[in-house]
Amino acid sequence: MVRKFYPEEFKADAVGLYSSTPGATIKQIAADLGVHDATLSSWLRAAGVSTSPRAARRAETDGGGGGSAGSRETPVQELERLRAENERLRADKSLLETEREILRKAAKYFAGETTW
Repeated sequence: MVRKFYPEEFKADAVGLYSSTPGATIKQIAADLGVHDATLSSWLRAAGVSTSPRAARRAETDGGGGGSAGSRETPVQELERLRAENERLRADKSLLETEREILRKAAKYFAGETTW
């Protein structure tokens, strides 16, 4: 099996992506970047980033178990819900922008390595 080489910048970006993404798992980030989850885990350990389970933080960002379907929310509750949703959407946008930038850098790197 051929061992892949990843540039240090790619590794640092992957670690940064994991660190800046609340609720993300190693498996999700690794799949998004096209690397094995054990590889990403080793990069995180080398960078000193905690890899403890983040399920509790994910429940917070998902809205964790809202009320019943027929209940009416007060204007204050609606405002809080919309603010939380806005914050989540901004975090998603930031994540997508970071992923796009990593993919651009990777494409540029691998395009330079091709010798046709």
